Parts: sequence; C-alpha cells; structure tokens
Amino acid sequence: MFPIFKPAGDSAITIIFGDEIDENVNKKVHAVAEAIEEAASEWLIEVVPTYTSVYIYYDPLKISYSEVLEAVKPFLSAEPREEEKRIIEIPVAYGGEFGPDIEFVAEYNGLTVEEVIEIHSKPLYRVYMLGFLPGFAYLGGMDERIATPRLEKPRLKVPAGSVGIAGKQTGWYAIESPGGWRLIGRTPLKTFDPSKSPPSIVKAGDYVKFVPISEEEFWEIYKQEWGESNDRAC
Repeated sequence: MFPIFKPAGDSAITIIFGDEIDENVNKKVHAVAEAIEEAASEWLIEVVPTYTSVYIYYDPLKISYSEVLEAVKPFLSAEPREEEKRIIEIPVAYGGEFGPDIEFVAEYNGLTVEEVIEIHSKPLYRVYMLGFLPGFAYLGGMDERIATPRLEKPRLKVPAGSVGIAGKQTGWYAIESPGGWRLIGRTPLKTFDPSKSPPSIVKAGDYVKFVPISEEEFWEIYKQEWGESNDRAC
C-alpha cells in the first residue's frame, strides 16, 4: 500500500509512508528526505519531512511531475542511519502562572497535579517534525493518561516557552503567539533564536526530556537566556 505518491499543487509531490504516528515510519521519512536532499538535484527546491510523509518542492520549468516520480524512486530504499540519540533536556516550571491549565488537565484525567507532572516529565519524546510556528516541535510519546482536548477558545497571547497539551500531543511554543493548547508549564530557555544557526535548539529526530524545576530556578535561567528580569517577562 505504501508508499503513496500524490501531487501537491503544480510544483510539489507528496510521498506518504504511513497513516499513523509511528517512530519507525518517521525514521524512514527522514532517511528518504535526507537522501533526496544530499543528491542536490538542480530541479529540487526544498524537501520537507513530516510525521508520515515527505513533501518535495520542485521547479516545474526544469522537470515535470512524472519525471520527479521517476527521479525519486531510487531514494525510497534509503534506510535510517544508526546514530546515537541526541537528547535535549528542557527545564520546565509546572503549574502556577507558568501552567494555568494544569489543574484542568489533572481533573479531566482523574489525577493530581503532582501525578500530571510526573507522567509528563517521565518519557523521552521524539521530535517528529518542526512546524506551525518557527521552532515549534511536534513530539511523540506522550502518555495517554494525560491526554486533554484543546481549549474551546484559543488564547490570543501565549508566552514563549509555554509547554502545553493538545489531545494526545505535547510540545512548547518557541515564540510568543496565539494558541489553543492546554498550558501546564513553561521553559525559561530561548528555544528559537533567528540570529543563530541553526535557530532552533532541537531538530527533527532529536529526543526531548522535560526536567521539572522550581520557580526560583526558572527566573535564574530566564535572566541568563533572555537578559530580562521577571517583571518584564510577566
């Protein structure tokens, strides 16, 4: 059944490798994407890996859709490279002003706040993809015991670093933006900085470990990262 090829507009093709979030499928997606990128064909504009598919953007003045199909087929045999896991620790201050929805998450799932924190900070989360916003990491591996629906009405302003839950997913807002995820905490790290290369502290294929910290530790790290006092951050 897979892979499935589909056109995406007049200058892109989608190669679909699965229909559900799965670590092995995602590893295959990145292996194929990397192989296509490394070939550096003159018609290639961009390769974008997602949870289960690869988007290939091409120059229609240099190659046709059918020719792209034939050109990428040799790369479908690419296999994931055996690499040591790159684990990024993300300190998080849970609850209070940092996580105004944590009580709702606990009550919705019949848990205590302490249990939510323990469950959320226990796994290693795989970064499946970056998207939605600059530096926004979509993570896999959250325990379904803390799965919680999105807000019915999204917030107009979510502080950078806010850690949230939406359905069976978790992640953090790397920049300030509107958002509808249930906020359970916040990291003091500046996880996206356009002045740096790469601008994001994580990349697809990395693993994330959330580490609970106190309010005092939050502000200490925050001032080091952002160069601001806590009154400016509120």
